[in-house]
Amino acid sequence: MPLHKAMATASLLVVSMAVSIFPASAQENAPTRQPTGAAADRDRTASGRPRARDAGVVIGTLPIGPRNAIVDVPGIAVGHATIVEGDAIRTGVTAVIPHPGDLYRERVPAAIHVANGYGKLLGVTQVRELGELETPILLTGTLGVWKAADALVEWMLDKPGMAQVRSLNPVVGETNDGFLSDIRARPIRPGHVRQALETASADNVEEGAVGAGTGTVAFGWKGGIGTSSRRLPDDAGGHTVGVLVQSNYGGELVIAGVPVGRALPDPAGFGASAGAAAADRPPAAGDGSIMIVVATDAPLDARLLQRLARRAVIGLARTGASMSNGSGDYVIAFSTAPESRMQAGTRAHRLQLLSNDAMDALFLAVAEATEEAIVNSLFRAHTVTGHRGTIHALPLELVLPQLRAAPRP
Repeated sequence: MPLHKAMATASLLVVSMAVSIFPASAQENAPTRQPTGAAADRDRTASGRPRARDAGVVIGTLPIGPRNAIVDVPGIAVGHATIVEGDAIRTGVTAVIPHPGDLYRERVPAAIHVANGYGKLLGVTQVRELGELETPILLTGTLGVWKAADALVEWMLDKPGMAQVRSLNPVVGETNDGFLSDIRARPIRPGHVRQALETASADNVEEGAVGAGTGTVAFGWKGGIGTSSRRLPDDAGGHTVGVLVQSNYGGELVIAGVPVGRALPDPAGFGASAGAAAADRPPAAGDGSIMIVVATDAPLDARLLQRLARRAVIGLARTGASMSNGSGDYVIAFSTAPESRMQAGTRAHRLQLLSNDAMDALFLAVAEATEEAIVNSLFRAHTVTGHRGTIHALPLELVLPQLRAAPRP
């Protein structure tokens, strides 16, 4: 689609983007219904579950980056620590590192958008006040936030040149994984945080039930970590926008404009015995939260990043999110453009920012990438059995036929 037509589409951002479905051969990759059982998740990995595009689902109009992931934005690395202990611990940590240099001394401009504030996002007020990020971003489970933050501070203070630092603003986000994981056990340890930080890679990002997505639930199905990217055409600046999500929320599932959730079985009873106790059934489909991390190499300051962060919620809305009362829905956006970095204690040097008018293409990109990242988190996540029962993977064998049958735009 020519860029001017894509920009016209941006004026209809509340409408879901088009979907293309490859021929029926893609159905061969769709998994069958997963069995239940206390140890069912131990022998099951995400390797047999495709990303959305691998299954023939193409969301949006803009081209993707080479990995279709947040790491397509130069300099970014992502790492995970997945914590599976016994029958009751299914949680983890995910780290997003904006650039490989000294992040405390070369801070990146940043902004945070709060769509619904029922959450425990640490570091939000300083980012809003100063418009800069001075630590990696960590994601984890709700009651692990403070342990993760403490470990991140310790990791940062131990770095060379940090001996005189007396203030640090760790940014740690969360979603509640208390159905699959014994959240009160608070199993996050410093070693988990170090693992996520020190194994962070600029290559492909693991998705699904991994890291901070190990115990999450989305639309009653297994949620998790998902990522996607968009690259603008050269005549729109050639910039890249990447998104990573930790999906743990609900509503009525919509994929690429198709309300697939209406035709799916109730996930609360999927594979469960008729007499299952209420306490052992999955959380209601409307409950939960989401963390959305947005990165770009476009030269943006905190004000423009705030505008970009707001548009990520459009991608969230397209998936059928209800943003319930108890939902914590946050977007953290930052720019990796080297010329935009700020030295500690000083103002950024003169930066040629994008104009307000030039933001249109980025708005479209972040909406598309957020929507696809969420879909990837569902497609890639496998069935997990944990603390209070089993959460099944989204049944792609029921979803993909609906998408193929949907009218083409």
